[in-house]
Amino acid sequence: MTTAELEPLSVAVPLREDPPGVFRVGKSRVLLELVIRAFQRGETPEGIVQSYDTLSLPDVYAVVGYYLAKPGPIDEYLRQRDEAAVQSRRKIEESQPPQDNLRERLMARARAKGLLRAEAGD
Repeated sequence: MTTAELEPLSVAVPLREDPPGVFRVGKSRVLLELVIRAFQRGETPEGIVQSYDTLSLPDVYAVVGYYLAKPGPIDEYLRQRDEAAVQSRRKIEESQPPQDNLRERLMARARAKGLLRAEAGD
């Protein structure tokens, strides 16, 4: 039986920061969190590449491998991104007018513009 002599292999993790604080995979514009969340949901690297056709399979395997070897930093990054998303949503919702009776207001506006006919009993 012979054994193959393998040279140590180093694989660069294909992540780039664009814009600052946001990581993308390989040369694509696909966000790191999309790839990791898909993997956490049980998708295979092949399935992830099928979902995001600008990704390359070696890049997805490298990113998933890095995540499996060192989940802490990526989990912290995901937590920060989730927190930023919650803050953005809160900011957007606070800047919106009240949504009380929204359907009724939209229907009245449409009727006033002649887009809907008045219903019987209105």
